[in-house]
Amino acid sequence: MELSENIGSSIDYAQKMFRDLGRLVILIVLSIIPIVDLVVAGYLCKVIRETPTSSELPELKDYLVMWVQGLKVAVAAFVYTIVPGILIGVGAGFFVGYQGMITGVAIVTMLIGVILMFFLAIILAMAIVHMVKHNSFGKAFAVGEILAVIRKIGWGKYILWLIVIFVCALILGAISMIPLIGWLISAIISPVFGVFASRSATFMYSEGAPPAPPP
Repeated sequence: MELSENIGSSIDYAQKMFRDLGRLVILIVLSIIPIVDLVVAGYLCKVIRETPTSSELPELKDYLVMWVQGLKVAVAAFVYTIVPGILIGVGAGFFVGYQGMITGVAIVTMLIGVILMFFLAIILAMAIVHMVKHNSFGKAFAVGEILAVIRKIGWGKYILWLIVIFVCALILGAISMIPLIGWLISAIISPVFGVFASRSATFMYSEGAPPAPPP
């Protein structure tokens, strides 16, 4: 699938969110409530699980199951970012509190943290899809398998896709900064963007994932 086809198909899919305003309103409300918002992440996992076999949006039901799935996503993302986050935090602390040779060590520590964060962020999207598709939390950390999927997709194509998604996220962030109404527009668009990104990520993953084993 060409990248343009991926993006176009994912946009068409996400637009279906506006056909069922009841579902959209529920997701919007859930997304702005801390901890409860994990249900929305779980719903996005349903999108991942049903892509590309289904062209219809998943039903909004089994809230506890979705919350647990969303919690797994949050924990996986936390595990991926905790080490580089610590390195960046420690480096920043030394940089602010000390001078001289310690400053050089702090800069190197922060640089290592940033590089590690960048690399892990690159594979995180496919890690989440890999976890959901295999219905196994441990698969989020099967780095060898995930890298094999990305290599089959093609690093150039994959990085370009990441840039497209990142730019879309930046636009959404800019919209949220519009005075008075930005937060409301962002709250409405965020679940739709999540569905779009999840669908698109799974299309990308499908290009590099090995064939599913026979039942």
